[in-house]
Amino acid sequence: MNIGLWILVFIGGATGALSTLYLLVSLFAVIFYKVYRKIKYHTSLYD
Repeated sequence: MNIGLWILVFIGGATGALSTLYLLVSLFAVIFYKVYRKIKYHTSLYD
């Protein structure tokens, strides 16, 4: 396999890994923020 194909494989894999990591982190950040607002301001979790 040539170097260009390896670069494409690496870029594609890194893009997929970074987008998955972003979704995972943002999911827990939103949940934490909603629970924090629920505790501090007594708002609904569904707002």
